[in-house]
Amino acid sequence: MARCYISIGSNIDRDDNIPSSLRALDHHFGQLIISSLYESEAVGFNGDNFYNLVVGFDTELDVKCVAKILKQIELEHGRVRDSKKFSARTLDLDLLLYDDLIIEDGRLQIPRKEIEQYAFVLEPLAEIAPDSKHPISRLSYKELWQNLDKGNVKQTRIRPDWPLKQ
Repeated sequence: MARCYISIGSNIDRDDNIPSSLRALDHHFGQLIISSLYESEAVGFNGDNFYNLVVGFDTELDVKCVAKILKQIELEHGRVRDSKKFSARTLDLDLLLYDDLIIEDGRLQIPRKEIEQYAFVLEPLAEIAPDSKHPISRLSYKELWQNLDKGNVKQTRIRPDWPLKQ
């Protein structure tokens, strides 16, 4: 069994897309470990605020199969593939980690660089996997979060009207 962590983000119909994506992930992968939900400003463009969270799950599927399922769930939620990197999203599912695997294979990059770059990825990951270690730096996610420069961090932990655990 491999332990996977994925980041989830949405700033278009986010109150529908986030709960719906959690149901889809639960359907495909079973029980999820779910972080708190965070609201953060759009990065790299002017747009509505995002909802972000991280979920973990165990799977026997190989990494490419997991990535393919995530892309399919995005498409089912209206994701447009030809959009710019920094743009509004109905749903963004990024495979952050697959056990301690290190991959740089075209479009598949694990661990994702965003883990160490963005608070909206690192804080929820550190919340649900504080003692797990980054496969390259070997620092725990708790340590990485403590070391992150939070001077420009503009995100808030929120309690949605809908339950995170479905």
